[in-house]
Formats: sequence, structure tokens, C-alpha cells
Amino acid sequence: MGYVDAMAYTLITANRNYSSWSLRPWVLMKALGIAFEDRVEPFAAATNYAAFRSFSPTGQVPALVDGDRTAWDSLGIALYLADRHPGVWPADEAARAFAQCAVAEMHSGFATLRNDCTMNVGVRVEPNMPSPALHRDIARLRELWGQGLDRFGGPFLAGSVFTAADAFYAPVAFRVRTYRLDVGPVAQRWVDHMLDHPAMRQWEAEALAETWREDAHEAELAAAGRIVADYRAT
Repeated sequence: MGYVDAMAYTLITANRNYSSWSLRPWVLMKALGIAFEDRVEPFAAATNYAAFRSFSPTGQVPALVDGDRTAWDSLGIALYLADRHPGVWPADEAARAFAQCAVAEMHSGFATLRNDCTMNVGVRVEPNMPSPALHRDIARLRELWGQGLDRFGGPFLAGSVFTAADAFYAPVAFRVRTYRLDVGPVAQRWVDHMLDHPAMRQWEAEALAETWREDAHEAELAAAGRIVADYRAT
């Protein structure tokens, strides 16, 4: 495989507070030192399909523009980058298999967690009574993260360095803090480590500075529980 040292990428993302899918490739590229132009297209309405179709074939974010080529979907972007840059996946074969399965599970699963605990970086919420399905999602997070940390030694999910596994669960780290989800002491150490990562701190700082609000996302937040603190700029 021939890796490329530098590319003229443009990564198109949306609101820092809301866009969990945008965070994944953004934090991955930041953590791995892959240079890119950072372009933000905020959610302007409940549906942004027509506007986003101008740069994304799905009408959704994120999208990675590489010259005359566009990679879309957070997993598609991670796979695209993995063909061009080292470090997206762990070097160790067992750790790589774990990371790839963990990423696939996050990409296709945890629907209740996504719906009941919508991402909003800048607030703290006293959540509604969790459903049995949400309890199952949280228990699975505790199990999965614990397995990775125990087997590969941490402090990241698949070993000593940041990989796509950490990037794909990065939005969940914010959710754990926002809703005070109990993932247990071992998994919480990973959450704390992630929240202290320079790339995550940068994303959070930009989220807190945002003045954009979008009604549908705010309604989802209000439905998730009682807002007890809001640190976002007004």
C-alpha cells in the first residue's frame, strides 16, 4: 500500500454541537495529523437535503472532497483515508480486527442511544427514565469498551494510540457527559481520556462558541430530558 504524506482535502461538516457523524472523521484526521480544509455547513432547517446535495451525493454530512473525488459517510471516509494514511487502524492484527468490528457495530447499531440521547456538546441534561433498550445499549458500551481496554492495554480502545475505533465512539463520550450515563469506572476512564484529547477539546470549544440553533435538534434535546445547564454562546 502506498501511503500519501499530504493531501489537499476539504472536510465538510455541520454544527459542532449536534453533528455526531461529522465529529468522527474530523477528530480522526485531527488526531492523526492529516491536514484538511475545515468547511462548516450548518443545519439551517429540519431537512437540509437539497442544500447539502450540492457537495454530498446523499445530501448529508460529512463529506470529504479530494480533488475531483468525493468520499461520503463517516465510515466511507475512514476507509478512504485508511488506504492513504497509516494509523487509521491499529497495526496489530488482533487489535485491528477488534477496532474494525467495533466501528462497524457503532455505525449500524446503538439506535436507542442515538435517539434517546441526541448529541449536544454544550449542555447538561437530566435524562428521562431510561428504557430497557437504552439500558441494553449502555451495558453493551460498558462491555465493549472494557474488552478493548483490557485486551489491548489502553488508554485508547484498541491500544496505546488513537485509531478509528476511538473516533467512532467519540460522539458517545460527549453523550456520556451530557446525560451523565453510567458506563462504569473502566469505561469512564476512556471517556475522560477522550474528553481531554486536544482534538476533542478543540471541537468542544468551537461547539460552545456556536450561536446557531436549529429547531428540530433543539426539540430532540428537550424531549430527551430536562436541561440543567447550557454553556453555549447566546
